[in-house]
Amino acid sequence: MKTDKDLPMTQVARALNQIAAFLALDDLSGGNSKAHFDCIILAGNSVLKTAEGAFGLVRSGRSPRLLISGGVGHSTELLWQVVAEHPVYRTVPTIGRPEAHILRDIATNHWGLDPARILIDDASTNCGENASCSRKVLEQLDQDPKTILLVQDPTMQRRTDATFRNVWNDRDDISFVNWPTFTPSLCHRGDGLMFENSGAAGLWPLERFISLVLGEVPRLRNDASGYGPKGRGFIAAVDIPEDVEEAYAFLRESLGQRFDTRARVPIAEA
Repeated sequence: MKTDKDLPMTQVARALNQIAAFLALDDLSGGNSKAHFDCIILAGNSVLKTAEGAFGLVRSGRSPRLLISGGVGHSTELLWQVVAEHPVYRTVPTIGRPEAHILRDIATNHWGLDPARILIDDASTNCGENASCSRKVLEQLDQDPKTILLVQDPTMQRRTDATFRNVWNDRDDISFVNWPTFTPSLCHRGDGLMFENSGAAGLWPLERFISLVLGEVPRLRNDASGYGPKGRGFIAAVDIPEDVEEAYAFLRESLGQRFDTRARVPIAEA
């Protein structure tokens, strides 16, 4: 097994960034930066920067409707912790509450959004249910948006897009647009890794971020083991670029046993 000193950390950072940039599917960085949408769907997650981005768009009039999707799932405790430790949002009750309720309270109490403009899905516990339950909520309320902006944790944005396209595959008249609000990146500093863009600092524990990035590529593959149509059928087919697969293979080789645990990659002192 390779030691910390043997790891090519600059190359490890570059490979992780290659994958992270692919995962953070962003349709607003080009000509759609001022587009308007019939509905914004915010998939509940613990990266508050994504929620703030969605709230900001609604407040600025870019969409008349915000649907917040999120019940109590395996990572909801992370949102509870992040909100409880936030210098402004910590007054919002968290323990035992669905993600959608917490984020709605932040939207109304701290961003001034009209509660009447916010729809809630508090039943979903995973990415697939974010899509299916969001569709159910909209249909039950006779809402028929044609342009939907999807906002999600950047590490899950591409899978979220593929999941929604799979669940709504009978609706060719609906256009999904993706916005993760930012693309995180790492750099090699000293003997370890740290977030390069200061705006991302503290949004994930670094080891969790690396784990999320490494875990997405196998899920996105359209093969017997992946989530695509040839595998478990959870998502629409995703084309993974060759350079992303090469970055993933490099990390498997470079990290060795560490790759399987998805932890213990050296982290730089802040």
